[in-house]
Amino acid sequence: MQIIETGLSGCVLLEPKVIRDERGYFMESFNEKTFEIITGQAVHFVQDNQSFSSQGVLRGLHYQCGEHAQAKLVRVIQGEVLDVAVDIRPESTTYGKHVAVHLTAENQRQLFVPRGFAHGFLVLSETATFFYKCDNFYNKESEGGIAFNDSEIGINWEFPLDSLLISEKDQHLPLLKNARQVW
Repeated sequence: MQIIETGLSGCVLLEPKVIRDERGYFMESFNEKTFEIITGQAVHFVQDNQSFSSQGVLRGLHYQCGEHAQAKLVRVIQGEVLDVAVDIRPESTTYGKHVAVHLTAENQRQLFVPRGFAHGFLVLSETATFFYKCDNFYNKESEGGIAFNDSEIGINWEFPLDSLLISEKDQHLPLLKNARQVW
């Protein structure tokens, strides 16, 4: 597995070794020991989540606060998404900065999103199956979110904004400057 730095401390792109032959392919999608060695971070995942969405669906930007904060390891099983992580750690030198990467079933890349980041994705293909591991259990009372179109963050979603499919809840998320504090 290779690690690709994103420029945001702790947030890294992982590229697994994929072994292909006439039967298809094999890859190790996660190994706790290898993950810790290449990232320098000890993370124990406790929950797996999966979603299926159609083109134009934008989910996010979401995070969990306080003791319920979550680190995530995200990937696409089918299709393609633009995956975005925003550093919302108040003490960070990259506070308010983001990384946007294309995750596809073909490239098999995974993005590690540490605690203290907001996360979201937009489906670019006709459909996509999105899978992620969390290192903490979901807690509704600890939810936080940031508007996907916050101009201070300046995410280029690479898709016509008037064609996005966004949940009612996500349409009313606050700007970063008015969002719940992570810690």
